[in-house]
Amino acid sequence: MTHFLERLPALAREAPDVVALRWFGGRGGARVREEVTFRGLAERVGRTASGLRAQGLRPGDRVLFSVRPRPEGVVLCLAILRAGGSVVFVDPGSTPELFAARIAAAGPRWAATEALLYAATSGPLRGIARSRGLLLPDYGRLPVRHLYTGRWLPGVPRGARRVAAGTRSFAPGSEPTPESEATRVPEPAPRPGWTADDPEALVVFTSGTTAEPKAVVHTAGTLGGMLDLFAQVGGLRAGQRAHTDQMFLGLPALLAGGTWEIPAKTPKDDPGAFARGVAGADSSFLVPADVTALLDVLEARAADGGAEPAVGPAVLAVGAAPVTAALLERGRRVLPGTRWIAVYGATEILPAAMTEADEKIAAARGGAATASAAATASAAASADAGGTASAGYGGGVRGDLVGRPLAGIGVRIDTAVVGLDEAPGPSGDEPGDEPGADPGGEPGADPGDGPVVGELVLTGPSLMAGYLSDLDAGKPRAAEHRTGDLAYRDADGRIVLVGRNRDMIIRGTVNIYPGLFEPRLRDLPGVADAVMVGVPMPDGDERVVLVVTPEGAEPGVGAPRVRADSELARAVADQAGRVLDHGALPDLVVEASHVPLAGRSRKPDRHALVDLVSPLAGTVRA
Repeated sequence: MTHFLERLPALAREAPDVVALRWFGGRGGARVREEVTFRGLAERVGRTASGLRAQGLRPGDRVLFSVRPRPEGVVLCLAILRAGGSVVFVDPGSTPELFAARIAAAGPRWAATEALLYAATSGPLRGIARSRGLLLPDYGRLPVRHLYTGRWLPGVPRGARRVAAGTRSFAPGSEPTPESEATRVPEPAPRPGWTADDPEALVVFTSGTTAEPKAVVHTAGTLGGMLDLFAQVGGLRAGQRAHTDQMFLGLPALLAGGTWEIPAKTPKDDPGAFARGVAGADSSFLVPADVTALLDVLEARAADGGAEPAVGPAVLAVGAAPVTAALLERGRRVLPGTRWIAVYGATEILPAAMTEADEKIAAARGGAATASAAATASAAASADAGGTASAGYGGGVRGDLVGRPLAGIGVRIDTAVVGLDEAPGPSGDEPGDEPGADPGGEPGADPGDGPVVGELVLTGPSLMAGYLSDLDAGKPRAAEHRTGDLAYRDADGRIVLVGRNRDMIIRGTVNIYPGLFEPRLRDLPGVADAVMVGVPMPDGDERVVLVVTPEGAEPGVGAPRVRADSELARAVADQAGRVLDHGALPDLVVEASHVPLAGRSRKPDRHALVDLVSPLAGTVRA
């Protein structure tokens, strides 16, 4: 199997002086701080990989990676992969206990970190970080070999080696390696779940608890498949500019022969600078929350009397969280010259499907004529994604249209896992009212009676190798990914989501599984029951609301009484940080008189709770 990084030396030969990386900085983020050509990038990656091997990095070594996307960080990430290592992403903002559990599960031999992070976790900036509520782990004390980027700062551990920028060598004292060896991906050491020609390349922790941290493992092959699928989104080509802080669009653009432009700050941190940088680019990728920040800035400029119409990228892909039609409609209104695309996928298999804004908006409106016309208009754009070009869908779409599967993605609808007391109907009906549900409980058993609803199951070239705990336990590689989303395919082969078979909440880019955390919350003083729900926001993001009931409360009937200003709600909010990963901390804690139940299994009625707490959370259910 050819490693995807083998494309880099070829690009260096074919287009040596073309800019591969462009990094912005300075006041307002408008100044170009650094440019790296394809020849320079290939040389720096090869030289850094040589230095890593000279320092003792072995094929199969896992490297805890905490470096922001900028040329220095991109070079180091690619060099680790070129040297045969595996990049491990662990959120340093998780609770110390969860961070330690994740480190123990991954077993990294190295840590690659910015000097600033060392200073903030074990140096003079530690007190400032703590005063701002950042309980960061002490990176300097991790029992690993340390690499750092940037200038040395107090807190960088003794013996750490700096990864030099520019044309300098990787580190003083490194023994050079012949160029032929530097450009060759070495044979990896054996590890469960992969082989010598498809080594482990990426470990991403997505959720889990201290007892059971959950991480997705990708190999060089599945990571290459992921980059190839992203290249289909917007049709990335040589000579184009991709302006994004997201590596999964930047790298495909770069490997297609384009220029990856890296903004000075993330869109969330400085949406104004991002708006200036992305104007006129060929493509970009944003999460929904960042789209909202970008549009806020552009609308504010227009309100202040901006004479010139707002300019965005030619193509803007939105994903990593649910994308609403309302957000795309707003985006199309503010940036009418931009082609808006909604991308669907999961860390386990990314990306999987996409849809044009016009098609998703028309589907949300439910008009047969508009949906059919939009399907026709987007047929050419989606043909490369393996979708059906038919415009024969005649009844609109009931549910959330996420689009046609990308080329190479396999789709299966598993109806066996959907119970009548749990599956929402495709038109938003009450549970148990799905079209096509027969007396035996098989939703959609007869396709002629309506859409066949079931759990969405995906396969494809970007399918993960598996979960870290499963692979380390010797289990076979994953054959498919069960998304937990309830879906059906319409007459055009498009995927339409109608609900979830699991209770997962998605906030930002973090997946939160309430069942992992609710038992801990029920152990807090004064709490009888605790239920976490996600309240949808207009941009597709969700607010996490924790509903608690007091000890000694009588079982209730009817609609619960809820309030956010109770003594119990305040006490739980103060204590939640002790028992939850920071990524799962609630945006709001409310007290309820009781938890409503639903279905034959008498489970908490999370849909009813969302409706009850939505006004308190500052929004209404979408």
